[in-house]
Parts: sequence; C-alpha cells; structure tokens
Amino acid sequence: MSSHHHHGTDLGTRRLAWAVAINMLLTAAQVIGGVLSGSLSLIADALHNFSDAAGLLLALIARRISKRPADERRTFGYGRAEVIGGLINLTSIMVIAGYLLIEAVSRTFDRSEIDGWMVVIVAGIALVVDAATAVLTYSMSKESVNIKAAFLHNIVDALASVAVIITGTLIILFDWYWTDIAATVGISVYIVWISWAPMKRCIRILMQSTPDHLSLETVSASIAAIPGVEGVGHLHIWPIDESTVSLETRVAIHDETPLNQSALIIEQVRLTLARDFGINHVTVEPVPASSPSFSLITPHDHDAS
Repeated sequence: MSSHHHHGTDLGTRRLAWAVAINMLLTAAQVIGGVLSGSLSLIADALHNFSDAAGLLLALIARRISKRPADERRTFGYGRAEVIGGLINLTSIMVIAGYLLIEAVSRTFDRSEIDGWMVVIVAGIALVVDAATAVLTYSMSKESVNIKAAFLHNIVDALASVAVIITGTLIILFDWYWTDIAATVGISVYIVWISWAPMKRCIRILMQSTPDHLSLETVSASIAAIPGVEGVGHLHIWPIDESTVSLETRVAIHDETPLNQSALIIEQVRLTLARDFGINHVTVEPVPASSPSFSLITPHDHDAS
C-alpha cells in the first residue's frame, strides 16, 4: 500500500518537473516570437507563461517539502507547505489579472503594426503546450490545492492563447484591434472568478478555521450524547493540512465516576469522532463536572472564521 502511494508521489513529481521544463521552453519561444513580430500581446503572454512556469516550480518545491516526515520542529509534519505554495500561486494569478487589465487599457491607445501571422502561429504552439501541461497536472489537482493552483494557471494560459489566436486572426482579416482589449478583460475577470474559491480554501486552512463540512454544534451534540458525558467544553476543530483534521476538547464526567470508567468514556468519544466525522487526530481532556474551570461551549464563540 505504502509502496503504491510512494510510486504515485514520484509520478506526480515527475509530471510537475516535465510541466516546468516545457513551460520554460515555451516562454523563451514566445519572447522571441513577440520581439520578431512586434507583438506586445505575445510578450505579455510570455510574461504570463513565465509566471506559470514559476508557479509550477513553486508547486513542485512545495510538494517535495510537504512529503517530509514530522520532526522535532514540525511535529505536525510539512503538509501545509502545499497550502502555502497554493496561496502564493493564486495570489500571483490575481496580480496577473490586474496586470492584464492595465495592459488592456493601455492598448486602447496603441495601434502599432503587428505581424498577425507570427502571433497566431506562436500562440498556437503555446496552446498545445498549455493543453499538455494541463493534462499532466489535472489528475493531481483533485487532491491538492497547491496543484489545483498550478492547474488553474495552465487553464488560464490556454484561454489566453485561444484569445490571442482569435484576436490575431481578426486583426489580420478586419483590423479589429478592439477584440484584443475585449478578450483581455474577459480573461482577467475569469482568472479572478476561478481563483477565488481555492484561495479562500488556502486561507481557511492557514487560519485554522473549522472545516466547512463540520459543524461545532453537531460535533458537540454527538459527544454530549455519549453515556457518562455530562458536558462538552473548549471544543476546537481545525485542519492541519488538506487531508488531516485535528480536534481538542474538554469532556465533563461525573465526579464519582471511577478512573477506569472515565477511560472507557474517553475512548468512546474517540471512537465516535472517528466513526461519525472521520476525525482521528483527537485530544480529549476529562474534567470533573463540578470543576469551576469547566465551561460549556457556545458554538457562536467559534463562528468568526
């Protein structure tokens, strides 16, 4: 089982490495094509592609770091490295969207001569490379917000290439320069739209927010329903990384309950949390029900996230 997982990890890392390499080559090709054709849009697309290659490289580095085992300094492991990588990537995508909007506005005043055919050919090559990179990263993007960010980068690049091909063709045929501006604005808005949800997910993990699929009230009620539990307090649920959720709580037990019976109640709490909510990383502190330090939880105290 672990051998298969290791093989899958190696395969994913190799795919990312290939994606970085072909995107670096594409960036060089686009810069050369942009200079030779006099196309600012092609150079802008090359800049976008360079950021894409950098994003893939960041995803690759973050993926490698996240696979490190836990140590004395990182007792929870390095899983959040992928979340941080994803957040940096998604932030860069938002910055690119802003850059493209500024570029679109500035181009409304620019009517320089452009070699439309070279623009279309180079953008066509870029589209093939972007599609290949998207295929390499698609299957992994379902499991990791870090790879998801890299995958989105490529989808955006592919769309930009399609837009450049269409606008290049329209400029060749009709001198419709306005199509370039319209396409750029459309792509920028789409970039922000597809990036918003995974960016929120990264922030929620880093802010240790209660996972969306879990309700403090429901979890608290489930623990309170266990025989022998008098009350539930100081309940905290937070994600360690994308796949691991941690929980800590105080459980009030009747003062007269024997020690061995208390241990059985706590074990039942663990089993219930694992069975009903899939939470296996649990810390439960039993306290006497009469303890003045114990306070029952009010779910609204934790809804700020």
